[in-house]
Amino acid sequence: MNAAAKGCVLCEEAGGEIVWSGALARVVDVREEDHPAFCRVIVQRHVREMTDLEEAERAETMRIVFAVERAQRKLLNPDKINIACFGNMVAHVHWHVIPRFRLDPHYPNPVWGSRTAGRPQPLPERYWERFRDELVAQLGEIQA
Repeated sequence: MNAAAKGCVLCEEAGGEIVWSGALARVVDVREEDHPAFCRVIVQRHVREMTDLEEAERAETMRIVFAVERAQRKLLNPDKINIACFGNMVAHVHWHVIPRFRLDPHYPNPVWGSRTAGRPQPLPERYWERFRDELVAQLGEIQA
């Protein structure tokens, strides 16, 4: 399987600001102004579908996704967390992990849906440092 695919933005670019990186996947801050703490878990090599991964890799990918969710829940106490894997626009396995708040600009609509009267929630000071520490704690021994 190719490590990268020509023309794939997630093979050629980080996909956001890297918060954590391991051998299988990386976690990035999407830097979505309307949705602070919106993260992606991106598989490091180019694969189009979850079934392109070995069974153990699928399990590890989901372990990382759920670690992101747990860290967001612990640090932000959101009203809900949305987790999604589409790949219609970028056919490279990546998961969106999005904390949602009743005051966010799209709630209760999807983040890509129509805006409501909400406004973005500011992140607590030092959030990303605490988030990294929490991810490391959730994932145990990891490769940086």
